Amino acid sequence: MVDPIEPRQPTTRAAREPLSAKGARRILVLFPDEWDRSMAARAAPGHEFAYEGFDLFRFPGNARLFTFDVRRFVDRLARRYARAGLDGIVTSDEQFGPVVAALLGERLGLPHTPLAAVLTAQHKYYARRAFERELPECNPRFGLIGRDFRRRREVPLAFPFYVKPVKAAYSVLARRVSSWDELESHARFSWLEAAIIERLVKPFGDAMRGLPGFEVDPFSLIAEEVIDGFQVTVNGFARAGQVTMLGVVDSLMYPGTDQFQRFQYPSCLPAERQAAAEEVARRALAAVGFTHGMFNVELRLCASTGHAKVIEINPRAAGQFYDLFERVDGYNLFDALLALESGGEPRVRRREGSDAVAASFVMRDLAGEGLSRWPQRGEIARLRSRHPHARIMVYAKRGADLRRELKWLGSYRYAVANLGAASPEALAAAYRAIHRDIGFHPRGRLVVPEAMLGEAAAD
Repeated sequence: MVDPIEPRQPTTRAAREPLSAKGARRILVLFPDEWDRSMAARAAPGHEFAYEGFDLFRFPGNARLFTFDVRRFVDRLARRYARAGLDGIVTSDEQFGPVVAALLGERLGLPHTPLAAVLTAQHKYYARRAFERELPECNPRFGLIGRDFRRRREVPLAFPFYVKPVKAAYSVLARRVSSWDELESHARFSWLEAAIIERLVKPFGDAMRGLPGFEVDPFSLIAEEVIDGFQVTVNGFARAGQVTMLGVVDSLMYPGTDQFQRFQYPSCLPAERQAAAEEVARRALAAVGFTHGMFNVELRLCASTGHAKVIEINPRAAGQFYDLFERVDGYNLFDALLALESGGEPRVRRREGSDAVAASFVMRDLAGEGLSRWPQRGEIARLRSRHPHARIMVYAKRGADLRRELKWLGSYRYAVANLGAASPEALAAAYRAIHRDIGFHPRGRLVVPEAMLGEAAAD
């Protein structure tokens, strides 16, 4: 899996040491990734962090996937932290974090997203059914495909459609298929792939087992109508049932693909279209019973009708967006998350940051060639020192891991650069400078966006 080459961070208290700093706000971070650790290292004074969970994208931590039992894990954490004086539990992890945070938060009496809301949002079939009841005009046509499907008549929609696992994360195995042959090729796996998928989904199935209303196999697939149009992500939080919208991020693709090229904030859309998208997101959250926690809701603005269609609700903070809001609005999403999950009201500002626009740029290998050479930590450190205002992450991968990512995600994400600027033109120039400084790009054709403006309006 991915090996993120991240900045070296100041040492924080290990998970197994007691949380004891006098007067500190004690925070447990579940399944932390490079974005969480980077932000925790520079969090406001008065915070002390413990970390639990393994990194799904880095060896040897990801080997724990094959023995992970979510109920035993929660039991162990509940015993360990029952008397630790925790103030809050946070996660930006998409796979296991929301379920574990809900279960553990309930056990420890800490703020948490209701488990039923997490399960409904993350089980794509139950989410679609909830949307169909409460906002049918914003729900694409859909249908269930059993995990062991064999015949064409088991396919509920006409080709083409999007197919994805009922329970997945990070767009794993989400693909547009145009024929039966494409569907069969996409949904048949080697024994190792099948074993990994089994272990990725099992904790979710264990969490939903026995709960009324959750009987549909989480190993199933879902077929969804293809919706064309401009994609956005609505970000916000719920506290005591009240939803606060934080902003709309544009999700821009590599030309001719469904692969994200960058996430840009603030949105280029007119204010009235952003407000309409936020209202759809608000209704979708209510449909799944989301009353507490950070969220991001992915929508596609239908090209033919202009209506927003719901792609999915992610019941978690978006770690990749943490500093985008800081650059533009003057507050960090991670700090807001800490406040929310400690029982407080996040302090939100608008357009008080140092930049007018910010983006998270995703460098991708679309051809499947892999990196031209293996980058070293010193090289990455020098790249960061030449671009001190950017936050740069590098993900080195090769061999079977590279081939699996290409099949499961459709491309290989080898680097991410978060940066801000005074204008879209300056933002594009800053990104191109970083792109030129990287000496390990894949050997094939590089996609460097020369025209960074007008994409939202043109759509």
